[in-house]
Amino acid sequence: MANPRRVAMVAKQIRRELFDMLITDKVLQYTILPEVSLGADRYLSSLTTISDVEVSTDLQVVKVYVSIFGDERGKEVALAGLKSKAKYVQGQLGRRMKLRLTPEIRFIEDESLERGSRVIAILDEIKNEKKDSETQDEEQLESSEAPKDDVDWEADDPDEDIIYIK
Repeated sequence: MANPRRVAMVAKQIRRELFDMLITDKVLQYTILPEVSLGADRYLSSLTTISDVEVSTDLQVVKVYVSIFGDERGKEVALAGLKSKAKYVQGQLGRRMKLRLTPEIRFIEDESLERGSRVIAILDEIKNEKKDSETQDEEQLESSEAPKDDVDWEADDPDEDIIYIK
């Protein structure tokens, strides 16, 4: 069993290396975004990022939690691609980190960021609906407070000494 501090350091280093690999490694880029290999750089079906890395206490298994934003097909392709390249990633990590024993890599989809953004969007929608209904209520209140004969008040007899206050 490894020291918890060492496990945390290894997890941090693995996360850093995986981030770098997602940005620079062409094999991984083509795996998670096959349209890149076709030359398409304007439209990407998904965006993949690493949300967390957990290393087992014996340093044998690494769970890599990935958040994938995009359409359903893009998500499926990206996650399946990552899982299919787990051995490749394991080998690359071993070379980059100069580990004697490279842990087994397991990619797991993390939907928490996407769920969080959906919740924020719903809250924004509710907030906007509430603001719209308050605006409508204020407009109705203002229109109901206006005197009915507001337009005709100048036509009244000037000798009546009536003062109109809004």
